[in-house]
Amino acid sequence: MKEDAWGWISNNESKLIEASDKIWNFAELGLVEYKSSELLAKILEENGFSVQRGVADMPTAFIASWGSSKPIIGFQGEYDALPGVSQKVSTKREPLIEGAPGHGCGHNIHGVSAVAGAIATKVALENNGIEGTVRFYGTPAEETYSGKMFMVRDGLYDDADAILSHHPGSSNVAGVGSSLAVNSVKFHFHGVSSHAAFTPFLGKSALDAVELMNTGVNFMREHIIQEARIHYVIEEGGMQPNVVPPYARSWYYIRAPAREQVELLYQWVQRIADGADLMARTTHSVEFIEGVYNLLPNKGLSDMVTANMREVGAPEYSKQELKFAEEISATVSREDKLEELRLSRRPGWEDLIDTNIDTEIMDPWDEGIVWPGSTDVGDVSWVAPTIEFTTSTHVLGIGGHSWQVVACSGAGIGHKSLLFAAKTMAGTAIDLITKSDVLKKIQDEFVKRKAGRIYKSPVPKNLKPPLEIAREQAGYRKAQ
Repeated sequence: MKEDAWGWISNNESKLIEASDKIWNFAELGLVEYKSSELLAKILEENGFSVQRGVADMPTAFIASWGSSKPIIGFQGEYDALPGVSQKVSTKREPLIEGAPGHGCGHNIHGVSAVAGAIATKVALENNGIEGTVRFYGTPAEETYSGKMFMVRDGLYDDADAILSHHPGSSNVAGVGSSLAVNSVKFHFHGVSSHAAFTPFLGKSALDAVELMNTGVNFMREHIIQEARIHYVIEEGGMQPNVVPPYARSWYYIRAPAREQVELLYQWVQRIADGADLMARTTHSVEFIEGVYNLLPNKGLSDMVTANMREVGAPEYSKQELKFAEEISATVSREDKLEELRLSRRPGWEDLIDTNIDTEIMDPWDEGIVWPGSTDVGDVSWVAPTIEFTTSTHVLGIGGHSWQVVACSGAGIGHKSLLFAAKTMAGTAIDLITKSDVLKKIQDEFVKRKAGRIYKSPVPKNLKPPLEIAREQAGYRKAQ
């Protein structure tokens, strides 16, 4: 069965690479990935999947399904780009369009690897008369508005038996670490304007309130758990110095290893905002943007993915691809590369300083580690057993969300990562569907890791995805 699946991927390599490159060129920001999502949806339709577009009130979110029986194995794909990192497939900084978006996290590969894995699994099941349901989740705006957060809240993952996801990275590993849960919140302060020189006593500065709140939060940092993170920006603070600002706005991210820890910190931050009002004589309102869970790992799924990566075998690279990797690596100092390698905690990282592409297929080394970032995959992992593994897509030491990642994601090393990941996902899905005892162990582990805790979406039921804000940020006009 796996040979049927892998054969389909091998026979369609050029089409899959073409799709990835198209999305790489589209480089659409979160919630406005119209071309990218439609391209993936059409590929799935052409290969026998039924597609439901515009799910969870997001035009670029969709679900594609084939089959009608248990188990239901989900494939997850992202396709949003990042602002300001436009880049050619070049080993020096050369934007395609200055200031435009680019795929600095490799999501052009992310979406296509999952589509390929889903179709290949369907082909293998069909050829061998095996029942099951293959489902693809098209998930927008991972980088900005956490599209999966809305999809999970709306129950779209509730009946899934397992979820497979692949993310481009710098190593071949199915990690079992966790991530930070997060709340994203804006604080809108309202005061009274006045002449700042003649009648300052009549003014109530909203900017004062923002700054007082920020000061309080900065004193708060000393007394929070070490793993927590709180960061903010002042989005609006007044127009000119001689007018007391009647309105000011800050935007906060509040992160911690567990959802309940975030909630406690969030309540503390809210009380500090109340205190700022008392001092500045202002009022404020809170705009909840998003809230996501920490990632719940699954060792059973990790073991299956690792076994399938080894069965497929890591890619081999051409002289041209190795030269490309060497030249990209030269754009990062040796000192910075060492720090990036150290951050990975990968066993033997010290020996990789002169290595450009990590070709080893590693056992996971991050059990018990809470990585400092956040992802909406966390919410998915609390409603179904979930794995998001990485394959070597970009050069060691360059760091994420960079022009170098954009270049690698559109180059040959990125293409080979895509095909390797797609075959790994298909092989893992086939194992899950044909080995009910293994799937049962994975689901038992899922229940055990939840330890009686019940997922409750932190997103209010009346909160809608910020489509207009996303369109405005992406430069869309009403005429479009």
